Amino acid sequence: MSRVRFGMVGAGGIAQAYVAAFSNSTSGELVAVADTRLPAAQAIAETLSCKAFDNHDTMCDEMEVDAIIVCTPPVSHPDITTSIMKRGLHVLCEKPLAISVDDAHSMIEQAEESGVIFTMASKFRYVEDMGKIKSIIESGVLGEVILVENVFTANVDMRNRWNSNPEISGGGVLIDNGTHSVDIMRYLLGPLAEIQVVEGRRIQDIPVEDTVRVFVRAQSGAIGSIDLSWSLKKEQPYFISVYGSHGTALVGWGESKYKRSSDTEWTIVGEGYDKVQAFGSQIDNLAGAIRGEQELLVTSADALASVEVIETAYASLNNANWHTVGPMADKRDRMDGNIKSSAGSVS
Repeated sequence: MSRVRFGMVGAGGIAQAYVAAFSNSTSGELVAVADTRLPAAQAIAETLSCKAFDNHDTMCDEMEVDAIIVCTPPVSHPDITTSIMKRGLHVLCEKPLAISVDDAHSMIEQAEESGVIFTMASKFRYVEDMGKIKSIIESGVLGEVILVENVFTANVDMRNRWNSNPEISGGGVLIDNGTHSVDIMRYLLGPLAEIQVVEGRRIQDIPVEDTVRVFVRAQSGAIGSIDLSWSLKKEQPYFISVYGSHGTALVGWGESKYKRSSDTEWTIVGEGYDKVQAFGSQIDNLAGAIRGEQELLVTSADALASVEVIETAYASLNNANWHTVGPMADKRDRMDGNIKSSAGSVS
């Protein structure tokens, strides 16, 4: 079958990862890219021999496309994705899906009304080793999962980046990197029941949190801990550690492995995080879903849940208490004032 024809809105840093993935894709091709900074769009267009535009409406008017990848800052997601879906086009929206649960609901409702596929980018679900570890967990080899640890920390100067501008991003490291983290926790542990967030000392001169520690409790009873920072780097080779009653599994940047309690040696299951592979598999999955050949790995329900968890996380950040996750949570807990006020976010 012919490849699915994609357009892309946004030509910033994350768009470059899609460029590499499309260069090797057999399921999809990038035929157009739009960015208000036309030279940025043209640079990508030259790499992939596609068309460049300075706005997404013109791109959609002039090009025959099946789906659009949205790589713009979070505050713009609702308007851009809604206008695209009204055209009957499928959408892959970069994380975080939206800054608020209300916006996420509106976007999903538009997808349903337009009869299109709508999914959120969550690259770590598509890492081959992550799927292997999930299968190992489900096989029972590790016994009952007790604890999952996730670490995403690095020394990154965020002073001049939109990610640290709360009016654009919705918050700081918690919504930016944390969206990946809570989706990983949900992927490995199932639905989350409670969350607690504690902010570390702020090192960078930015109006949002740059270091947090997050604790989650899944509905299954398993717990998780997440370390997020733009101001410190924990020198460790594994970003996911799964501890079960009968063994341990690790997903790393260069290697993934597991070991049962009775084993003397680790069993290697893969070579760790491969960014191009992850983005390529994400494109393949959406293309397969559009053709009716695959189920989406990240459903709209998963995307909505990630926004709900992060919104609840910001409520906890205000007082460091445990907060219930989900639509049945006490609204006074989740909406006590501006839920992201301590992060300097817009209401």
